[in-house]
Amino acid sequence: MIALAKRWRRWTRSQTDVEAAELQDEMREVGVVPIRECNHGSLVCVAGTVRAVTLRPTQLTPALEIELFDGSGYLTVIWLGRRRISGIATGRRMIISGRLICAPDARVVYNPRYELLPMAV
Repeated sequence: MIALAKRWRRWTRSQTDVEAAELQDEMREVGVVPIRECNHGSLVCVAGTVRAVTLRPTQLTPALEIELFDGSGYLTVIWLGRRRISGIATGRRMIISGRLICAPDARVVYNPRYELLPMAV
């Protein structure tokens, strides 16, 4: 009975859920921590797919902001003083390392180290 219920859930999952599960499996292979398991103030090493890229121009300091999704959650990554970073675009997979700051409505890492992963085929 339990096996049948598991099969039924697998058959009825949305495409978004299927893609998120596949992405989580890929990120586990890379050897990083899922975003949902990261805690405020800790040094994190997470990987995921860039879902959005935004330039936040200000008079004093520009900021490049991305939304990184790993199948378990979202993380905002901000590079202060950057208008663009070559290779970072929507759909790109990457690993970032830095200190996590958790606000009530967001998880943010400022100026992390990053590694671009090969493009998916």
